[in-house]
Amino acid sequence: MTTTLITGGTVVNATGRARADVLVDGETIAALVAPGFTALGADLAAGVDRVIDATGKYVIPGGVDAHTHMELPFGGTFASDTFETGTAAAAWGGTTTIIDFAVQRQGERVLDGLAAWHEKAAGRCAIDYAFHQIVGGVDDDSLKAMDELVTEGVTSIKLFMAYPGVFYSTDDQILRAMQKAADNGSVVMMHAENGPAIDTLVAQHLARGETSPYFHGVSRPWQLEEEATHRAIMLADLTGAPLYVVHVSAKQAIAQVAAARNLGKNVFAETCPQYLYLSLEEQLGAPGFEGAKWVCSTPLRSRAEGHQEELWRALRTNDAQVVSTDHCPFCMKDQKELGLGDFSKIPNGIGGVEHRMDLLYQGVVDGRISLERWVELCCTTPARMFGLHGTKGVLAPGADADVVVYDPAGRTSIGLGKTHHMNMDHSAWEGFEIDGHVDTVLSRGTVVIDGGQFHGRAGHGRYVPRGLSQYLL
Repeated sequence: MTTTLITGGTVVNATGRARADVLVDGETIAALVAPGFTALGADLAAGVDRVIDATGKYVIPGGVDAHTHMELPFGGTFASDTFETGTAAAAWGGTTTIIDFAVQRQGERVLDGLAAWHEKAAGRCAIDYAFHQIVGGVDDDSLKAMDELVTEGVTSIKLFMAYPGVFYSTDDQILRAMQKAADNGSVVMMHAENGPAIDTLVAQHLARGETSPYFHGVSRPWQLEEEATHRAIMLADLTGAPLYVVHVSAKQAIAQVAAARNLGKNVFAETCPQYLYLSLEEQLGAPGFEGAKWVCSTPLRSRAEGHQEELWRALRTNDAQVVSTDHCPFCMKDQKELGLGDFSKIPNGIGGVEHRMDLLYQGVVDGRISLERWVELCCTTPARMFGLHGTKGVLAPGADADVVVYDPAGRTSIGLGKTHHMNMDHSAWEGFEIDGHVDTVLSRGTVVIDGGQFHGRAGHGRYVPRGLSQYLL
């Protein structure tokens, strides 16, 4: 086994920072040691196979992106990143574990959906991966399968209050699934938007000839996110199931989560970089069809209404606990262009798995969050929330040696031809400049990124079965 010593850096965990060297033995962290520490008079650096100089840099746990969609079928096409291209891009950005979504639609068996995603991912991932399960048809068979999912290390299910005819669950179906989750310890993840009401608004906009990407956002107003979030919270309260609301974009929805948490409920919120930085007016409202690049659901919100600032505040106060990407990329040509003349046919999704760590680090530079909170939001809490704590999201003896050396004096220019390794013909983050840079990335002790080069390979990444959530109140 290869031994590695990462020297001279500042180790940052969610609980604090300290000058320390990181000793890696094979695939795990063996020790954090004081700089210059010697064992029995011998220099540690002299006894290892490889030394990585992190002087002046941060040494942090590898990122855990708890919400990705590689190869997801949607709107008559598929997300453009495969597990091979998407996980390589994630590694470039300092993410060393993804949790993707296996899919079950109405009329399909849940475990068949999981098996299909195992087949897509096996032998193709550059970093480690785990799965959530989308349950698109709640019935007796799928409820029984929820117990089997837990034994397979899939301890979270996702339900949709949106997309009637595709993934949509009615309130009674949600109730039954939450009852089962309360019994077996699963976390219920919820896409909280009022789908039937949205479909009515969409039809009304199209009937008026309002067909541009801008109306994707207008047809999914914050009231329908707030209402669905509140309804999900009430159903979770009734059943006792832990609730994790995905991709929260509206300040009113995060207020519903905060109110539930103030009452001691196991209710949690995730947001994404696009909701922190981008807006309805500037991106979806871009001239012509350009706004299609930023069509995603939940949609980008109005900057004038202050949603972005409230989400940053929620990250500081822990009313929102996790930042994921909801990475679901589509190319403009032949994919987003399916919605030319009809915004409702634009595949919903933004590519961002490569940029999450950098974009949130800019929040540290700008004084919005602390260095430790950056690690907590992007690494530690996702691991704890989804049963990976102890091996992922932390630099500690016995944990997997998923390590990122991050240079605060570096600079990252995002865009095509710059930092962009996702399988897309555009960048949602074109022109963004980050005051920091991912220098070196280790996945289970193997260097996958270093010196501006990709040293990883498809098949290095392993499936990681998950335990029950380690973040419940």
